[in-house]
Amino acid sequence: MSIKRNALGRGLSALLENANTDITSNNTEGAVKVSGAVANIEISTIETNPFQPRTHFEEDALNELAASIAEHGIIQPITVRKLGYDKYQLISGERRFRASQIAGLTSIPAYIRIANDQAMLEMALVENIQRENLNSIEVAISYKRLIDECALTQEQLSQKVSKQRSTITNYLRLLKLPVEIQLAIINSDITMGHARALINIDNTDNQLEIYQQIVSNNLSVRETEDLARGVKTEKKSDKNGKPDKKSTKGQLSFEKLKVVDDLRAVFNTKVNISQENNGKGKIVIPFKSDNDLKRILDLLDA
Repeated sequence: MSIKRNALGRGLSALLENANTDITSNNTEGAVKVSGAVANIEISTIETNPFQPRTHFEEDALNELAASIAEHGIIQPITVRKLGYDKYQLISGERRFRASQIAGLTSIPAYIRIANDQAMLEMALVENIQRENLNSIEVAISYKRLIDECALTQEQLSQKVSKQRSTITNYLRLLKLPVEIQLAIINSDITMGHARALINIDNTDNQLEIYQQIVSNNLSVRETEDLARGVKTEKKSDKNGKPDKKSTKGQLSFEKLKVVDDLRAVFNTKVNISQENNGKGKIVIPFKSDNDLKRILDLLDA
């Protein structure tokens, strides 16, 4: 039986208070807006949202948006919360708000709502997750704030943002990576795929070592996954379900990781080393064709 999910495909509307909480009047005397209509409000009366998950706004992109707004106006209104007479707080649309200031606008079209702080936080985070081009760390932080500050379980969050629970978990795990790696994700030095491979390595030093190799050697996600598998502890079980010490593979030392890196440079292919705790191991040098095998053999004979 299929279960209908309470998704937020409608954007903010699923999180907004009911129609009775809308502030619907605009600046025109005697005119009253119907619920959900747009009002033009003075930019000077709006303060930014303290719950905004995005911390970085690319200057060039803001200037491009400002130029577009100056020429075409604002197609999608911002959403604000009314704090008092002629005083509002931004709920969502900070890029449009900032770009409008750059464009020299004095007023801006807005949906005006009343919401308590938790509802406001949910609206801001969910709207940004769904509509803004957040990097993976910003998405992860937004998910964590929704869980921590809005007392949501991962399953409830999954329903709110229409994402699989496993997707939520993968994003949250990014926050356990070392700060250096998180910054690399933010700066687009590595991708989400690289980061997910690094997450599977338990040792922080090994994570950082492989991260350096990714950056230095421009490793692909597949190459990173292969390298991560080489250092991840893989435990096999005997017939009684207990760990089999003879077949347990240990993590590679930094020296052996360097050997792997050197061999890859020599053979120009994905060389892997695996070693068991008893000291035994193997070196795997894959080849793509007979000609590639001959090339590798020639290198071995040299």
